[in-house]
Amino acid sequence: MSLKEEKLQIVDRIIHTDDATVIRKVKKLLDAAEKDFWDELPAHVKASVERGLKDVKEGRVKSHEEVFKKYRKWLIK
Repeated sequence: MSLKEEKLQIVDRIIHTDDATVIRKVKKLLDAAEKDFWDELPAHVKASVERGLKDVKEGRVKSHEEVFKKYRKWLIK
């Protein structure tokens, strides 16, 4: 079944349902899909991510291996 056919089948099912709960759930799902999670993040989290991206851009990073080697004693028991 093609994507277009699936969408039409879903639309048909929505049109023919009288279950308000189903309609609310579909609406909530579609609304959530339209939101960008970035817009929901607190300002301090966005600032932290932006600092991290700047660090990457400027080469201030460590490889997974380097970090794991340093902290192995606390991670592996």
